[in-house]
Formats: sequence, C-alpha cells, structure tokens
Amino acid sequence: MRTFKDLSFNTVEDNINWIRAFMKFDNGYGVSVVKGPHSYGGKVGLYELAVLDSDGDVCYDTPITDNVIGFLKPEDVSKHMIEIQELPNLNTQTK
Repeated sequence: MRTFKDLSFNTVEDNINWIRAFMKFDNGYGVSVVKGPHSYGGKVGLYELAVLDSDGDVCYDTPITDNVIGFLKPEDVSKHMIEIQELPNLNTQTK
C-alpha cells in the first residue's frame, strides 16, 4: 500500500505559495493532498486530502468522504490513502 511517504510534493508558486501532490491508485481512484494558507489546516501545518475519480476530478460519493478532508497529520493522510486503495475497483463498478 502506498502512504504519505510515497507522495511527491511540488511547490506551487503563485500569490499564495502552497504544496500539492497527486497519486493514482490501481483501483481507479486517486488522491490529491495539499497544504497552503487557504487549505483546511494549512495555516497550522496540516494537510487537506481529496479523493479523485478516474478522470482526476474530486469524487464526492465514496464511503471515505463526501467532501475534502482537512486538518490531517501525515499519518492521517496515510490512513485515508490506504482506505481509498481498499475501495472496490472504480472501473468495474456498475452505476
């Protein structure tokens, strides 16, 4: 299972300097993890996570969450990343 330590953060230099990382999982889901002055928890050094669908868009209908998850320590990010990887394969689910 991939965890926080496997994320590769990039600095985004714009008018609000922040960092972000994206990762795609074998089950079709992915994750976006950010930290910056306007992310939930960023001002106190914590991370915000979003579950992504197979197109890379935020997925609002998983058992993990129906929104982004903020105020996360690295170990919390890892916990959610593992939960996302354990979801059924997105590409084989019937709608």
